[in-house]
Amino acid sequence: MPVASLSAKTFLLTGGGSGIGAATARALVAEGARVFLTGRTEAKLRQVCADLGDRAAYRVCDGSKESDVAETVAWALEQAGGRMDVLINNAGVNFPNRALRHLTGTTWRQTIDNNLNSAFYFIHALLPIFTRQRDGLVINVTSIAGLRASKLSGSAYCASKFGLQALSLCLGLEEREHGIRATAIVPGEVDTPLIDQRPEPIAPERRKSILRPEDVAEAILFVARLPAHVNVPELIITPSSQPWA
Repeated sequence: MPVASLSAKTFLLTGGGSGIGAATARALVAEGARVFLTGRTEAKLRQVCADLGDRAAYRVCDGSKESDVAETVAWALEQAGGRMDVLINNAGVNFPNRALRHLTGTTWRQTIDNNLNSAFYFIHALLPIFTRQRDGLVINVTSIAGLRASKLSGSAYCASKFGLQALSLCLGLEEREHGIRATAIVPGEVDTPLIDQRPEPIAPERRKSILRPEDVAEAILFVARLPAHVNVPELIITPSSQPWA
């Protein structure tokens, strides 16, 4: 099976300031792709882009605001000359007090807004471009917590990731006739800053055994390299030590 080169591809990547997003940006630029990063913290985005040269650019974006997303997509398209090949929805949040009884309306809304609504806003803003091109790939970074409920992940996070999993699969079903593909990358435990938001710190021994951001980035690149006639609706990647079923 032929593997597509990424050297002429343009990517819009959310949550690009740290963790999986930063690792993915570095991996894409190493392959010659052009990457437009978004996130909420300018200092983190600037630091990532500083090491990537002119193949990467960033814009601060609050993904929970549809208007901000629309402006960010317009900026990226202008920078890219009107074409976008791949959208990677990677942004996500969680909170230490994540059990249902401890959630507030605010933390519930922030989790759903950042993990699910943001992905919808970016997808919806790029759909006309992908449709016009008759080509486009959306990669949604979901979670094992989007396949099975988890007390460790919490109610709001699970609800957001179950929703993102469904959104990704429905997108692929609805838009395939327009040349649009969608993949849900489903990681297990990953050593990212988000893991530090757990109610109880992760043990050092356990931390050494879980996925690295670079592992998930490689899974993302695997999907992005596939030619247009190949579709991967769902790709599960977990540490060898973590059961997923």
